[in-house]
Amino acid sequence: MGQMLKVKIRILCVILSAVAVLGGSPALAADWASVIMYHRFGEDQYTSTNIRVEQFKEHVQELQNGEYTVLPLNEIVDRLEKGEELPDRTVALTIDDAYASVYNVAWPILRDANLPFTVFVAVEGVDKQFADYMTWDQIRELRDAGVHIGHHSYAHAHLPLMSPQEIEADINLASERYQEELGFVPAIFAYPYGEYGNEVKAVIRKIGFKAAFGQQSGVSYSGHDRLELPRFAMSENYGGIGRFRLAANALPLRVTDVTPSDNVLKRNPPNFGFTIAEDYGNLSGLSCFSSNQTGGAVPIEKIGDARIEIRLTADFKPGRGRINCTLLGPDRRWRWFGSLFYIPK
Repeated sequence: MGQMLKVKIRILCVILSAVAVLGGSPALAADWASVIMYHRFGEDQYTSTNIRVEQFKEHVQELQNGEYTVLPLNEIVDRLEKGEELPDRTVALTIDDAYASVYNVAWPILRDANLPFTVFVAVEGVDKQFADYMTWDQIRELRDAGVHIGHHSYAHAHLPLMSPQEIEADINLASERYQEELGFVPAIFAYPYGEYGNEVKAVIRKIGFKAAFGQQSGVSYSGHDRLELPRFAMSENYGGIGRFRLAANALPLRVTDVTPSDNVLKRNPPNFGFTIAEDYGNLSGLSCFSSNQTGGAVPIEKIGDARIEIRLTADFKPGRGRINCTLLGPDRRWRWFGSLFYIPK
């Protein structure tokens, strides 16, 4: 009877695991999280970085429907680093730059909903009292209420255009101001404009940041490079509730051996490729889209069982360029991998 009971238990475990994979209850244990990024709230004159108030309220209501777990970003980073499981559909909310509408519009909504969030403070705008930025007093009020503060450099410059010495000096200046005004130096960094390359990452690594986030779309997961973690950006044009649900429910598309190895392009367009790191079983459904080409998905060449190569026919314009690749996963949730490039003039 004891042996028979053990067999039954093993069978039950297999059934429960299969149910989880197929998208039913019980919930999956995860080693990933979707990180959402905002800038401005209710500032309709800035359509590329603003989210309308009614859109933002829809996002908050979605997060309160019982399907999601919203955790502080620093807790997610720590748990991913330690290899600890997260609840499926874990979400973090982040806000870049410290605009005044964070204090006036977003914080009251998030406070009432009891949702944690991170503000990556660009120091110069606060120091010089730009009219559309928060004050240090307001940031201290957020800190004292439990809001997590992240590092976002001093001048909010295009870091790939700067020398390593200039980048380090800018970041150290910001760190001094955080220490003076807040009593600590944030351990998590967000790249201004989401722009970074190997030289920028080397400075971030040298300074000793625990993690750094870009603005490429995708899902952060255990084993991901901690200095190039992705976020889903929300704005008026890309902040509808449908896209928000897609991002909050997204699954990681795990890849290795990404080429080019530097996000600052030396060749335009790049020879882009990556190796799928898991057996998803349905790679024929993989689609990739490039910001420099219109007309839908770009052609994909599959080499062997897992290597994907993309050869673009049009150059990226100077500035930022993106490639996003998606694959339908279980429960009609999308696996997502994105890259953001910086293209020098």
